[in-house]
Amino acid sequence: MQPVPFVPWAWRDPSWANEPEHDEAELARRPDTGLIGYHVEATDGGIGKIDEDNAKVPNDCLMVDTGPWIFGHKVVLPVGTVQRIDHDERKVYVDRTKEQIKNAPEYDPDNHEDYRQRTGDYYTESYRALPPML
Repeated sequence: MQPVPFVPWAWRDPSWANEPEHDEAELARRPDTGLIGYHVEATDGGIGKIDEDNAKVPNDCLMVDTGPWIFGHKVVLPVGTVQRIDHDERKVYVDRTKEQIKNAPEYDPDNHEDYRQRTGDYYTESYRALPPML
């Protein structure tokens, strides 16, 4: 039996969107907008927060402001990396390490298609090499 392939651009568990505090019409358009300001936790610690510029990237990505962690860069994570979301703690847990996120392709808003391809390839390969911890 083949393992389920990783799809970087699809939520693995969209059940978090059923939280009552979220406006359903807004979630249908942009399910990630309710996450702005949430802290993002890699498997080995915090990496930053969902940035207010999140709406500038496609809704199958999350824009994360890493603050001083990698010199104030913003990184874009495919939503497929999200393991779970804790609304009480306002945290998004991803199943990649800080190093894997740091080494991801740099976001290029001027070359969206090339960036998407490189990012998709990078994360797909990272899941092939190191499957998510369950």
